[in-house]
Amino acid sequence: MGDWKTTDGLPRRRRHRALSPLREHLRDTFWFAPTAALVLVFVVWSAATAADDAILTALRDAGDEDAVSDLLGIAEDAKTVVTTISAAMMTFIGVVFSISLVAVQMAAGQFSPRVVRIFVRSRITKATFAVFLATFVQSLLVLTSYDSQRDPSLVASIPLVQSVLTLILVGLSVVLFVMYVNSTLRLMRVAHVVDLITREALRVVANMPLDVSAEEPVGDTSTDTGTSRGPAASSGPGPGPGSGPDLGPETARIAHHGRAGVLRDVDIARLVRMARQSGVVLRLVPRIGDFVVPGTPVFAVHGGPATKGLRALSFQVSVGAERTFHQDLGFGLRQLSDIALRALSPAVNDPTTAVQAVDRIVQFLSSVAQRPLGVLLHRDRRGTVRLVQPVPGWTELVDLAFSEIRGCAVASPQVTRRLLAGLDDLLGAVAEDRRAPLVRHRTLLTQAVERAVPEAADRAFALHPDRQGIG
Repeated sequence: MGDWKTTDGLPRRRRHRALSPLREHLRDTFWFAPTAALVLVFVVWSAATAADDAILTALRDAGDEDAVSDLLGIAEDAKTVVTTISAAMMTFIGVVFSISLVAVQMAAGQFSPRVVRIFVRSRITKATFAVFLATFVQSLLVLTSYDSQRDPSLVASIPLVQSVLTLILVGLSVVLFVMYVNSTLRLMRVAHVVDLITREALRVVANMPLDVSAEEPVGDTSTDTGTSRGPAASSGPGPGPGSGPDLGPETARIAHHGRAGVLRDVDIARLVRMARQSGVVLRLVPRIGDFVVPGTPVFAVHGGPATKGLRALSFQVSVGAERTFHQDLGFGLRQLSDIALRALSPAVNDPTTAVQAVDRIVQFLSSVAQRPLGVLLHRDRRGTVRLVQPVPGWTELVDLAFSEIRGCAVASPQVTRRLLAGLDDLLGAVAEDRRAPLVRHRTLLTQAVERAVPEAADRAFALHPDRQGIG
C-alpha cells in the first residue's frame, strides 16, 4: 500500500484493500509462485505453438519451400540444445536448492528459527524456483512439438519460436541464479537479516495510519475519514469495553470455531463492512499474535444484537501455526530480541551480533515513539467507528525490547554500554509520559551490573553509554 498526501501535506496511507490478507498469506507460501509459473508457461507455449504454425502456414501458402527447409534445419540444431536443457535443469534445481536449504538451516541455527520465513517470503527465491521449473517444463513441451518428418513439404510442425522462448528462459534462469546466490549468501549475514526484519517491522508501523478508511470507496473518496487510534490507550494493554470512544453496551461475543493456532490477521475491510451493515461496533478481543483455541472469544459486539450475518465473523480471522508481520506490531521486536538472546547465550557468545540487534530495536522504538498506541479504531467511510483492534502499548513494546536482553547482557560490557546509549537516546526522543518504562529498564540494568561486577573500574566501563558498544 503506497503513500499519498492530503491537501494539508501530511502523508497518509491508502485504504485497506479487501485482498490484502490473501496477498500476505500467499507470500507466506512457497507453492503459489511456481504453480502460477507452470500455468503461465503452458499459456505461453500454446501461443508460441500457434505462432510456429502460423509461420509454417504462411511460408507454404507463399510456396517458399526453401525457407521451410532452412527453418527446419535451424529447429533441428536447436533441438540438441533443448534436449540438453531438459536433461540438466531438474538436476540443477535439486542440487542448488538442497545446498540453499542447508544454508538456511545454518542461518536459522545461528540467528533464530523465525528467520526461515524470510527465505520463504523472498521474491527472488520464488522467482528463481518458478523460472527454473518453467524452463524445465517448457523444454519438455518443445520436445513434444518436434516432427519426425524431414520433408519440408510434409512436416507438420517446426518449433522455432518455442525453441527461442526456451533459450530466453535459460538466459533468464542464469541471471536469476546469480541473483539468488547473492540473496542466499546475504541471508547468512546478520546485518542483512536484522535489516530485513526491521524493514518489515517498520512497514507494519507505516501500514497502521492515523487516518485511512477501512472500506472500499463508494463514489467520491475525498470525505473518507478512515482509521485512527484511540487517544485513551497510549501505553496500556489492549482495549477493554471502556477504551477509546463509547462503544455502547456489549451485547454478544463471537467465539473462534476453527483450529487452534496463532491469530495472524483479520480482514479489516470486510469486518468494517459487516459491522456497518448490522449497525454495530465490533471489538477484537485477542491481539494479533495471540494463541487462540476453539471456544476463545474473538469478537465482542457492541451497540446492537449479534445478527445472523455476524455469526460468520469467525471466518474473517486467519489462524496459523506461526506469527506473521502483516498486522503484528510486536513480531519484529520479538525476532530482534530472539537474535540478541541467542547471540548472548554461552553456546554462541557473540555480543557484537547482540549489539546489531539492539541497534535495530532502538530504531524501531524510535519510529513508534510519537505514535498513539494501545488501540486502533477502524472507521467506515462515514467516519463511524466500526472495529476496535488492540495493539501493544508503549510499555509493552519497551518491555519486549529490553527485558530479556537486559537480563542476559550483564556479563557483556559491550551490550550494556549499547543498551544504556539506546535508552538514553529514546529518553531524549519520547514525551514525558513515556519515559517511565525507559527509566525503569535503565535503573534495573545499572543495578544488575553493579551487583554482578565487583571491580569499580569495570563497573564504570560497563555503565558508560556507547552507541557502538565498545567502539
